[in-house]
Amino acid sequence: MKNILVLIITFFVFQTASAQLFSKERIKNNENIDKARLSYGYFLGFNSYDFNFDYYENKKDIQVETSTGFNVGLIGNLRINDYVDIRLEPGLSITSRNLIYDESYFDGTEFTDADLIREVKSTYIHIPLLIKLSTKRLNNFKPFIVGGISTALNLSSNQDNPDDNSAGEFRMKKNNLFYEIGFGIDFYLYFFKFTPSVRGIFAFNDEMVPDVDPNSPWTGNVSSMQTRGLFINLTFQ
Repeated sequence: MKNILVLIITFFVFQTASAQLFSKERIKNNENIDKARLSYGYFLGFNSYDFNFDYYENKKDIQVETSTGFNVGLIGNLRINDYVDIRLEPGLSITSRNLIYDESYFDGTEFTDADLIREVKSTYIHIPLLIKLSTKRLNNFKPFIVGGISTALNLSSNQDNPDDNSAGEFRMKKNNLFYEIGFGIDFYLYFFKFTPSVRGIFAFNDEMVPDVDPNSPWTGNVSSMQTRGLFINLTFQ
């Protein structure tokens, strides 16, 4: 699903950019839209969250089964000049991941098939502060790169739950910090500005809450578990 979305957006961007570059039509839509000091908008999109694991011992990797989630949020844009903007993009991201363990993690202990899988559902209030660096506007489109830091509050966190994996509860921390980098293209349409973008997010902190048992088959060999993800957003301003 994620790869198909990327291909569709890439094809759309290429086709539109080619038309803009080689068409004789030079009329600019919304010529003054970028001149406002402050501007606002909203975005809709998709996400695919993953985990990066570091281990104490060399065992088989924990496999992460990802799914396509949903993003929605608002945009506040502060114009610095024609090429630099500062953006605040508070939003809601909903995702789900399955952790699949190899049987070797349970050597010497009894286990069931249910013990080999842990479902991790997350609902993040995600707040990035980003710097957007744009090229000069070309007819009715303008490519850019974007990067910055973000914080996220996991509303699905169960870090204070006294039950752990021994009771079927894989615990996650509430607060997370990320760095982000991505790219996109602003398309200036007749009534508004439309922006498809792709952005990667990478956690600074360990998001896992260890089990009480230091030898737990689910968390005992994990030194850190950090979220990483891919966002595909469609912005309207």
